[in-house]
Amino acid sequence: MSTAPRTRNDCVGHVHAVEHECEAVIFDLFGTLVAAPSAADRELAVGEFAAAMEVSSDTVDSALNDSWRPRHDGRLRSAAEVAAHLVVRCGAARARTNDVETTLLRLASARLGADRSVYRALDMLRRSGVRLALLSDASPEIAECWRTTPLAPYFHTVVFSCWEGAIKPAPRLFARALEQLDVPAHGTVYCGDGGGDELMGAQRAGLRALRVARRGGQDGLAFGETPWHGDCVPSVEALPAVLTSRRDR
Repeated sequence: MSTAPRTRNDCVGHVHAVEHECEAVIFDLFGTLVAAPSAADRELAVGEFAAAMEVSSDTVDSALNDSWRPRHDGRLRSAAEVAAHLVVRCGAARARTNDVETTLLRLASARLGADRSVYRALDMLRRSGVRLALLSDASPEIAECWRTTPLAPYFHTVVFSCWEGAIKPAPRLFARALEQLDVPAHGTVYCGDGGGDELMGAQRAGLRALRVARRGGQDGLAFGETPWHGDCVPSVEALPAVLTSRRDR
């Protein structure tokens, strides 16, 4: 569960055709393919963790805030380790650890459902010969649930921060995705809502970066967003037309 502050993400009506042949697209996950959690979502999650550990919501809120980096940068390697960390941090009984892990995995699975229109867009890209990768700042419970989601089959490769030991915009994350896709940076588009300074990171790695309006709306939470003055598309659903317009000329 991201606990970062809300930031604005205005990206409507700036659609530009990609001016080179696109071999692959690397997608962000939260706020791009699936909705970014809202403050209300986070409050509900905090309440569930508080009930699972029999501690106050304020205690859980503080623990989640303080543990964002270790949950996402690989220091905590599994949902079980995250659960144990939260139990200790909240001063809860160790006997509550299994309940916390179960809650983590249930909430993670619920967050990974996408709109049907997203699946259609991904299918169109794959049918056009574009290779797809996912690059996400994600905690271990997200990574553990990923393979069981309907989104997973659409992607040739997945790079999660908790697996790689780094968070966006670390250059090695983009390098890993390109390596696994076996495509050059200049033939690859990065598509995301801008959290984690991902768009500038993609540009520095030699990719073409496209920003999408944050899925879930302006109430969606994001971490580490910086101003973006580059190209935008209104949504993932618009991407197939943008990327194929050059080919059809």
